[in-house]
Amino acid sequence: MVQKMESIWFDGRLVPWDEANVHVLTHSLHYGLGVFEGIRSYRLKDGGSSVFRLKEHVERLFQSAHIVQMEIPFNEDEIVDAIVETLKANKMPEGYIRPLAFVGAGAMGVHPGTNPIQTIIATWPWGAYLGEEALENGIRVRTSSFNRHHVNVMMTKGKVCGNYVNSVLAKREAVADGYDEGLMLDTAGYVSEATGENIFIVRKGVIKTTPLTSILEGITRASLMELAEDLGYKVVEQQFSRDEVYTADEAFFCGTAAELTPIRELDRRRIGKGDFKVAKHLQAEFFKVVGGENPKYEHWLHRYEV
Repeated sequence: MVQKMESIWFDGRLVPWDEANVHVLTHSLHYGLGVFEGIRSYRLKDGGSSVFRLKEHVERLFQSAHIVQMEIPFNEDEIVDAIVETLKANKMPEGYIRPLAFVGAGAMGVHPGTNPIQTIIATWPWGAYLGEEALENGIRVRTSSFNRHHVNVMMTKGKVCGNYVNSVLAKREAVADGYDEGLMLDTAGYVSEATGENIFIVRKGVIKTTPLTSILEGITRASLMELAEDLGYKVVEQQFSRDEVYTADEAFFCGTAAELTPIRELDRRRIGKGDFKVAKHLQAEFFKVVGGENPKYEHWLHRYEV
C-alpha cells in the first residue's frame, strides 16, 4: 500500500492528500491518455538529500507529452521546483516521486477535444521495488506470453499511462505463475524489456542491452551504461534472443523503481553461476553515486534540504 503523506501538488498548489481528487468522467480514466514519470530521491552520505537526475526525468515527461500531443500547462523549471516543494512539504529526505499529467473531464469520446490538461506530483516512501532480498539474491523471471508494443501500435518512447496495460497483463501472469517478473519480447521475437525495467546481460566479458527499438529510453539504463564504461567494461547495444539470456554469464534489470536487480533464473534456467559479480559491482558503484559518494557524477544529483 502507498503510505499516505500530507500533501500532493495539484495544478499549481499543494492540497491535502485526501483532497487530491478528480471526477469519475476524467477523460484519462476512460481512455488512458496521460504521461508520467517515476523518480527517486536519496538520502546522501553527508546527511543531505538529492533527487537523482531530476532534470532528465522532467525533460522526458515533457517529451512524452509532446509525443501524444498533450500541452502541459507548466514549464519544465516549474515542475522541477514543484517536485522539490512537494518533497519538502511532506518532509521527505528520500522517497519516490510520481509526476502525472492527464486529460481532465469535459468532452467524452475518444477525441479529448479541449479538455483541460491537469498535473499532479505525489511523493511517498518506497523501498526496493522488487524487494530488498531481490537486490541481494536476484529474482526468478519468466518470458511473458505478451509481446512488448510494436512501435507503430503504441508510442514506445513515451512513458504513456495506457501503454502500461501491457505491463499489467504481463506482470500478473508472471506473479500468478510463481515468478517475480516477466521478460517481454518484441514483435520480432527479440528481448525487449520487462514490465517496468530495462535489461542487461553479461556474456563473454561484454555487457549487452537492448537497443532503443521497442523499449523506453531508460534514465537508469543510460546511467548504468555510462558508469559501466567508466569502470572499464565494454557495453554494446545489440539485439539478443531469450536463449542468449539463458546462456549469459549474468543478467540484470534496471529502472528507477527496481534500481539494479540481478536475475538468477529465466524460464527455470539458472543464469550463469549465480554470483552476480558484474551486477554486484555496478550495483555497489551505482549506490555510491546516488548516495553522493562519487564526485564525478555530482551533476546527476539535484540537492535539496528538508
